[in-house]
This record gives sequence, C-alpha cells and structure tokens, in this order.
Amino acid sequence: MLASMLLVSLTGPGAIANASGGHPPRHDCECATPSIDRLQQWIASGEGATVPATGSILVRERGGYAAKVDFLSAEWHVMVLWLGNQFEAQADLTKSAGFWMTYSATDDLYVQLRPASHWSGGDKWLTKVPSTGGKLVKKFFSFAPDAWTTLPELGKPAYSFESALAEARGLVFVGKTPNKLDFRGLRVDRYRPPCL
Repeated sequence: MLASMLLVSLTGPGAIANASGGHPPRHDCECATPSIDRLQQWIASGEGATVPATGSILVRERGGYAAKVDFLSAEWHVMVLWLGNQFEAQADLTKSAGFWMTYSATDDLYVQLRPASHWSGGDKWLTKVPSTGGKLVKKFFSFAPDAWTTLPELGKPAYSFESALAEARGLVFVGKTPNKLDFRGLRVDRYRPPCL
C-alpha cells in the first residue's frame, strides 16, 4: 500500500514526461565528486537565514547524494544551482522543453532562471515550485514562456525570458517562508552538465 502511494506521488499529474511520451533523459554517470544528475554546485548563498548558512548543501544519501537546505524565517532566502558547475559557465537552453525535478518542500517557493548577463538582483523570470507537504515527488517544469512570470516585490526583468534561456547560468531557488527542502534529482531536457 505504501509503495503504491509513493508511486502515485512520483508519477501523478505533476510528473509529466516529455511531449513525445518518453521519460526524462538518463545521464550516463555521476561526476567523480559529489553531484546530483551531474550537477555539482548546489549552494546556500548566505542570503536569508538557512541551514546550512553558506556553501555546498550536498549530503550523502543512500549510495548517492541529496541537496538539503532549510529556510528558517519570514524573509527572502536564496539557494543557487550553477548549471555548468562553475559560475562563469552558461548553457543555451532554447531547444529544451524544461526540466524534471525530484524534490520535497514543506511550503511553496519559486525558482528563477538567471542568465549570465543579468545574474544579480531579484528581478528575474520565475515559476512557482509547489509545496509537496514534505513528500518526495517528481515534477516537470516547462520552459514555455507562459509558464514563467515575475513578482512585483522582486521587480520585472529588463530582458526577455527567451534571452535568459539562451544564456542560462543557473537556477536560483527563492522563498520567503520557513521551508524544509530536499532535492534528489534535476534533469534538464537536451542538456548534459559537464563534470569538473
């Protein structure tokens, strides 16, 4: 019974395969250093009260790794994921349909797509990452422009969403409420991160 409930949470309405009905791409292998789907740089930025406060949030988990961070208070918190595994790198995601993420969250938050030319500041294109009630789920996040928006409190970017896709440096997770986050997978359609 428990196994079937878990299967439903991992394959329910939020777990969308690609447009042709396939499954998320499998990456051949993890990197030699800690990584999740070849993504090595999961970072607590020091913005907002978090545990850990700064640095890598990767922890050993059942033969692999998980990225875990707690947002502690009613203020903006920031957690960073570099798509190319180093700050100077960027990826052209204009041919990508979106990304599959396996995660748990105890409250809603947002993920911003941050381009290399406009990295700093809160005025970014973002999409909602819904709470899972603390349960591990797999969900597809589309790169269709109408799936991304802005928040008046953070400001509207002075560049298009399409241009952000063309020079994507990272995904930045932001939230203004206490939240317990656990990331187990993140695979971007048509993109294979380079191991460093």
